[in-house]
Amino acid sequence: MKIALHGHYGYRRLVRSSIPSIVMMLVGSIYSVVDGLFVSNFVGTTAFAALNVIWPAVMIIGALGLMVGTGGTALVSMTKGMGEAERANVLFSMLIRFTILIAVVFMVPLYLLMEPLARMLGAEGEMVHQCVIYGRICTVGLPGFMLQMCFQSFYMTAEKPQLGTIMSIVCAVTNIALDALFIVVFHWGLAGAAAASMTACFVGGFFPLWYFRSRFNNSSLRLVRAPFERKPILKASSNGLSEYVGNISWNVLAICYNLQLLKMMGENGVAAYSVLLYYGYIFAAVFFGYNLTVTPIIGYNYGAEDKAELRSLLRHSIFLLLGLGSLMTLVSELLAEPAARLFVGYDPELSALTKHAIRLYMISFFIAGVNIFTSSWFTGLNNGKVSAVVSFIRNLVFELGFVFLLPVLIGPDGIWLAVDAADFCCLILSAALILAYRKRYGYGR
Repeated sequence: MKIALHGHYGYRRLVRSSIPSIVMMLVGSIYSVVDGLFVSNFVGTTAFAALNVIWPAVMIIGALGLMVGTGGTALVSMTKGMGEAERANVLFSMLIRFTILIAVVFMVPLYLLMEPLARMLGAEGEMVHQCVIYGRICTVGLPGFMLQMCFQSFYMTAEKPQLGTIMSIVCAVTNIALDALFIVVFHWGLAGAAAASMTACFVGGFFPLWYFRSRFNNSSLRLVRAPFERKPILKASSNGLSEYVGNISWNVLAICYNLQLLKMMGENGVAAYSVLLYYGYIFAAVFFGYNLTVTPIIGYNYGAEDKAELRSLLRHSIFLLLGLGSLMTLVSELLAEPAARLFVGYDPELSALTKHAIRLYMISFFIAGVNIFTSSWFTGLNNGKVSAVVSFIRNLVFELGFVFLLPVLIGPDGIWLAVDAADFCCLILSAALILAYRKRYGYGR
């Protein structure tokens, strides 16, 4: 089936169109998980905990690429919907250049500050050394990492989501093969895991940079000469602010979870939470892949002023995501024990803790998809402020608050239940915002 932004999207077309982006995100999440599998099973619990203590700090900077990409794809899609194809290419090119610039700007300070950063995040002793090794190698790879995240958002806008799927598979195979080589064969430990990941990111970031400039490019977007313009860069950044807030919130939350867990359960608590996050990444990738597909479609129809199609997209998306969420919650409950054994089966006590944590934490996936979609809905409508509010309140108000409140009220299980309570509260907020803006954007009746 031809992928295009225009035309009517019913359930079948939405599902078929989103499959390439969902597969792209699933494969991307899986190759991140592979690092954890190799490190946990071949390097040890301390290195595994160190990886997950320092990674959120690196991701807070790396997610700037996601911000530019998601915000930019809404702006570029809207411009295409208005019939301005050449202007869309200029905006696309400018935003890719801007991503490279901010990656280079942040590399040096992050590299130099890695050790004090690791200590600030709660690392002690050998864990500090492991954090610094992993974090500095990832910092050197920032340009490729940020470009990869940025381009992921533009594949659907370019009407080439299959290319994104292919790139994810290539990067996954690269990362897994190099993990096996560097960790198992060369015994490079955590440094090998970081080197494998960043090599894969360079492939995922710089190949599309070549492709969108080359004569082989048959997509609807092309990299052209484009000087920096302040207004569209600010517009794209504000559009994508919600995705950035959502991403850094996730990582700020991970830092807070780790601090709480180190205090209450030690390294085992951090290791269990790390498995839970990897497991959650895979399931959340379905929602994020769907949103990568639907956000440019929303932006296109908003630019074309097709209000009937906007109403249809909203209705179909909510029902699809509730169905997917129900299925994923059921599957996650069934797979909790195998997932725990896969990562930490060498430690029965840690495995039991991990299984218990997964079963409590993953209840949230029943409604999480609708909350994540609400943020993308407003991004597609080029309303970055409301989109950011949803992400900020969901993560840094509701969940962060419950992370510290619930353990006081109900004990250690409160840590694992915090996300469930947060998503329930956010669902009420999401419904209120969608209803409040229905007349302004014309998707209400």
